[in-house]
Amino acid sequence: MSENSQLNTNPSATKKPASTLKKKIKKYLYLTLAFFILIVGIYVYWSFFFTYSDGTRTGLLQKFSRKGTIFKTYEGELILSSVQSSKNVALASEKFLFSVADKDVAFQLENMQGKIVDVHYKEKNNNLPWRGETVFIVISTKLSQ
Repeated sequence: MSENSQLNTNPSATKKPASTLKKKIKKYLYLTLAFFILIVGIYVYWSFFFTYSDGTRTGLLQKFSRKGTIFKTYEGELILSSVQSSKNVALASEKFLFSVADKDVAFQLENMQGKIVDVHYKEKNNNLPWRGETVFIVISTKLSQ
């Protein structure tokens, strides 16, 4: 009887393993959550903010407009010609669809419609609804020589 009373009177002997197990589980959960947040953050950065490529395109600014249901964005269309006729009309052409996030650049492009322009763009992996409909974001423009 005295042995049983000694075992029952020592509460720290039974609570110690349970509390260390809880601490280990909490530590594991916190590390798992931190790892998950890190992976999601890397994916969001890579998908929406990382610049996949950048470059310049030259062509006839055929269309430029501000459109959208919830987010109004500036969208444009360049005609890139690979073969020109003698009257400076494109025979074989390709369209380059782009978005503009900066209002100053959009204002410049509105005034250049119908002219040959150079646009400098950044290509993202995916688009955000408030940034535009395409993955090509024009960051500067000038009239072509």
